[in-house]
Amino acid sequence: MPAGGRLYKKEIGWGQKTLEGGEVTASIIYKEGRTVKRVKVRIYSGVVCEMKVFNVPEWADVKKAKPPRPRFKDEDEREAHRLAISRRHNIQLVNANFSPTSLYSTLTLDDGHEVHTFPEARKLRDNFVRGIKRLYRDARLMIYMGRGKSTHRIHFHMLSEGVPEDVILKLWHYGEIKRCDHLRAHNTYNGVDHGQDYTGLANYLFDHWTPEQGGRRRWKQTANLLRPDKKKPVEVKREYSEQHPPRAPKGYILVESKNTKYGYCYFKFVLKPSPRSRTGRKTAGPAAGL
Repeated sequence: MPAGGRLYKKEIGWGQKTLEGGEVTASIIYKEGRTVKRVKVRIYSGVVCEMKVFNVPEWADVKKAKPPRPRFKDEDEREAHRLAISRRHNIQLVNANFSPTSLYSTLTLDDGHEVHTFPEARKLRDNFVRGIKRLYRDARLMIYMGRGKSTHRIHFHMLSEGVPEDVILKLWHYGEIKRCDHLRAHNTYNGVDHGQDYTGLANYLFDHWTPEQGGRRRWKQTANLLRPDKKKPVEVKREYSEQHPPRAPKGYILVESKNTKYGYCYFKFVLKPSPRSRTGRKTAGPAAGL
C-alpha cells in the first residue's frame, strides 16, 4: 500500500465507511482495494472555526482537494442542499463581519411610507443604504426584508459595523426604528456559551425570506464585507469521527461534531469566551443567541 494511504476492504454504501472496531464514519466510497488520503479543511469566520474532514483518492492533489460531490435522489433534495449552502454562507458572513461593536436594527414603515410589494421595499432599502455609504464608506452592512407575522407589513432588519447609532436614527426617514442594539458578547446554545458566535441571529434573519420576495438573494450586503478565511487543505493521518473528533485549535473549544450524509465529517469550534462582565449597554435580544 502506498505511504500515507488507507486500504479499505468493504463497501457499505454512499457516505459511510466501516473502520476497525466496527465504527462508522462519513467518507466517499471507493472500489474495493483502492487506497485513499484523508484531508482536512479549516474555515475561520470571526470566533468560529469550522473543519471538514474527507477522503480523496491516493493520486489526488491535496492542495486542490474538495469534499466529494453529493448525489441527489431528486430535485427537492438538490434544492435542500443549495439552501443549506446559502444558509452556511450567511452564517459565515455574519460571524466574519460583526461583533459586540456592531448594531442590530429593526426598521419599520409608517403609514405615510408603507409599501405593499417587495420591489417597492427594495427601492427604500437601497436609498437608505446609499445614504449610509455616502457618509461612511467603510461601513459594512447586511440588510434583510420580511413581513410581520401579525401585521403582514414589510419591515427590515439590519446588521451594521462602522455606523453610529445616531446616524441610523437620523437617516431612516420612512418610519420607526423599533430597536438599535449592540450585538451580544455571549451567546448560549444548548447550555454552552459560544461567545461571539451569531449563528442563531444569522438563521433568524435568513428565514425572513419568502418566495414572495422573488429571486434567490435573501439579503443585501455591501461589497466590502470581510470573507471567511478558508485555509488550504492539509492531509491528516488520524481517523476522525463524530465520536472521535480532532483536538481543538489552541484557544478554541469543540461545540459540534457530526458525520454528514454528504461524505464528510464536520466539526465546529469557537474561540473560548472571556468571562462575562456586567455592563449597562443594550444588546440584541433573544434572536442573537437562540
